[in-house]
Amino acid sequence: MEVSRLVPRMLLDIQNRGQLSAGMTVWNPDRSQLLTTYKEVGSVSEVFRMGHRGKYESLMEQHTGRAAIGHVRYATCGAEDRGYAQPLERPHIQKRKWFAFGFNGQLANYPALRAEILADDDNHLARDNDTEVIMHAIGKELSGDADPDPIEMLAAISKRFDGAWNIAMLDACGRMIVARDPLGIRPMEYAQLGPLVAAASESVALLNLGFPAESIRSLEPGMALIVDGTKVRIERFAESSKRAHCFFEWVYFANVASTMDDRSVYLARKRLGEELARLETITIDADTVVVPVPDTSKAAADAMAYRLSIPSVEGLIRNRYTGRTFIDGASSRRQKAETKYTPLREVLEGKRVILVEDSIVRSTTMKVLLGRMRSLGLVREIHVRIACPPIIAPCFYGIDMSTIDELFAPAFLRGEPLTEEVQAAMAARLGADSLRYLPIDSVARSIGFDAVEMCQACLTGHYPTPAGAQLYKIALNQLSSGEAGRTYEATAVR
Repeated sequence: MEVSRLVPRMLLDIQNRGQLSAGMTVWNPDRSQLLTTYKEVGSVSEVFRMGHRGKYESLMEQHTGRAAIGHVRYATCGAEDRGYAQPLERPHIQKRKWFAFGFNGQLANYPALRAEILADDDNHLARDNDTEVIMHAIGKELSGDADPDPIEMLAAISKRFDGAWNIAMLDACGRMIVARDPLGIRPMEYAQLGPLVAAASESVALLNLGFPAESIRSLEPGMALIVDGTKVRIERFAESSKRAHCFFEWVYFANVASTMDDRSVYLARKRLGEELARLETITIDADTVVVPVPDTSKAAADAMAYRLSIPSVEGLIRNRYTGRTFIDGASSRRQKAETKYTPLREVLEGKRVILVEDSIVRSTTMKVLLGRMRSLGLVREIHVRIACPPIIAPCFYGIDMSTIDELFAPAFLRGEPLTEEVQAAMAARLGADSLRYLPIDSVARSIGFDAVEMCQACLTGHYPTPAGAQLYKIALNQLSSGEAGRTYEATAVR
């Protein structure tokens, strides 16, 4: 079966996870080049030339194969160029040592691992990111005459890694390895139907490929899926005594159609909206409407409006071609925010608007949006409701918010609890008539995990790994000293 044609389709379904680059590595035992990697900067449709049938078909014909892995990049470190696109491939004369892999997450102890490699003058790193460090760690375990089982290799690197690291790996023997880190910070789903085995960060990519919903399962933390010829096995490579599922996946990052760790993203966001409705106190009249900030807030907004018995209307139309500003680089974020949403005056004029958003990270989009709603939409009032608590601390596990000074909430909270007075000051800064966040306990209740099973470090400042906690201390020191730059990048050169 030529499975390589399935990869671009799957990558389209997880395009929400990264828009900087896309690529795939294909294994074909009938070619002298057993592994071929194709990747470029751009969206999936741009990279694979999906808008030009002839060029797309030519690419697919050049990269036929019986096994393949793919990747969309969302940068938490490193430059925005092709050299950082994934999968990364490491050629070797021995087939078992020739491999390619894609990586989802972030190593919190990357600075220490990088320094360890460069301590030897004979070593060199071409890229300033944790992906290359992972490649060298895998290569080290495969070196020499020993031929370790994939479980042994994963067990060895697991002892060195601190953070989130889901891996999809393919070697020149045609063996595919999919692994989820012991804390399960990032999601990983898999399915099997006859001879076809597939895995993806989100279930929607498998469902749209044709796998029945009941066949799709979550890969447990610390477990690996290994496909070697016709043999498929799932084995544990590391103990997983605790969980640290990233709550932000359900609140914002994941596709609303996905189910991860047996929790529906849509239902979680719906319950977040119900939590907002339970806390609502403004006067509701005939001109009061709920407006979602499309698209990730729609489920919460609709649920809130239903509970309050008021209309949920599309007062904002999203330009589908601007992409997601949160996962863009900082240079383009504000520019895109200005053209991302068009307020509909016919819907908004004279209305008291309850504007529902999934989160506020930097506030760039929200400030621009409120200004446009007033000047173009002619709204009477805007009451902002956030289906998430305030984000007060950086993420070191795969979400690009790595410094405290880039975040909106910390300057107002200053380590103190969230109060009505603080929310009023935030509303004034944004240009809203009022602002309300959800309390932290609403998150666990809505997603369906116990709080101890989730990573909520960016809400609480309590990190699930030692390196994450250490980076947070460095981030606090950076804030007090006025030092700029991503926290882990700043520490890498010391």
